[in-house]
Amino acid sequence: MAMSARLSPFQRLKGLARRFRLARRGATAVEFAMLAFPFFGLICGIVEIGMIMIVATTLEDATNSAAREIRTGQTQSSASPSATNFVAAICGNLTWLGSNCSANLNVDVRTFSQFSSVAAPQPVSNGVFNPASLTFNPGGPCDIVVVRSYYQWTLFTPMMNQALETLSGGKTLITSAATFRNEPYSSGAPDCSAPP
Repeated sequence: MAMSARLSPFQRLKGLARRFRLARRGATAVEFAMLAFPFFGLICGIVEIGMIMIVATTLEDATNSAAREIRTGQTQSSASPSATNFVAAICGNLTWLGSNCSANLNVDVRTFSQFSSVAAPQPVSNGVFNPASLTFNPGGPCDIVVVRSYYQWTLFTPMMNQALETLSGGKTLITSAATFRNEPYSSGAPDCSAPP
């Protein structure tokens, strides 16, 4: 104690800095704190990309299953064919998404005279999804039909929206499409294999 009283404040500060520099206790905690945010951000990003792939795959399957009902005429012969009922049919195959499926899912069903005239609608403008630009027309026997489903996925990983955001508000748009010719499901329907 008498020895430290003789040291100047500069020497005491120098000795404290040297002890701090040589100390190794807590170094792992400091290093982990520096790397934790990027590490957990990377893990969350990998999980979210995996979730988006799962949603895209199951949306594709659900859209194809529901489109089969249009192709065979079940939707057209139902009591009230509507986009709302068609969304419910798709969401019936996406039950794992929970009750918010129908709130985030929109469909566009159009008929065309030829496969070469098929054109995709553009429901996104300036990062805003416009469901008013979508239509629901399942067509009749032998009509060419294009079914498109649009699911708005809310991104949860920080900074992931800069890479994947297609909609404003931190959302990305997952789409699926099915193109087919309706079957001659009604009596007296024309031969679908004959050229129009």
